[in-house]
Amino acid sequence: MNHAIEEFIKCRSIAVVGLSRGGRKFGNSAFAELAKRGYEVFAVHPHAVEIGGTRCVPDLAALHGKVEGVIVCIHPGEVPGVLRDAAASGVRNVWLQQGAESPEAVALAEDLRLNLVTKRCILMYAPPVEGFHAWHRAVHRIFAKL
Repeated sequence: MNHAIEEFIKCRSIAVVGLSRGGRKFGNSAFAELAKRGYEVFAVHPHAVEIGGTRCVPDLAALHGKVEGVIVCIHPGEVPGVLRDAAASGVRNVWLQQGAESPEAVALAEDLRLNLVTKRCILMYAPPVEGFHAWHRAVHRIFAKL
């Protein structure tokens, strides 16, 4: 496991950027699953006050230092603003869920000196890893070595 992943999964309080009001996006699944795994999770949505009974905050600054990491599950074009907000809020650990990354976001994260994870699914690494995600992680380990 690489250093960025190890540092991220040590975080016990995580903001999730990218929940949808309809509840069918990966951000909603990640939020629910991380809460089930014992993480303290916070929903970040720029317009919604509540999603699925969970209170939302409009941005990372509204959390006032309550989080150690942020998972980003939004369109790559919107990611730079979140990265800047994370850096300004003192959040150093950022996980760009697959589909959120771009070369520009990776370069910006490096410039901001963020601990960045890309091209991985958080649910394959946040303990306890069980079921489908444990199997998927094992398959990834095998094929990553080929």
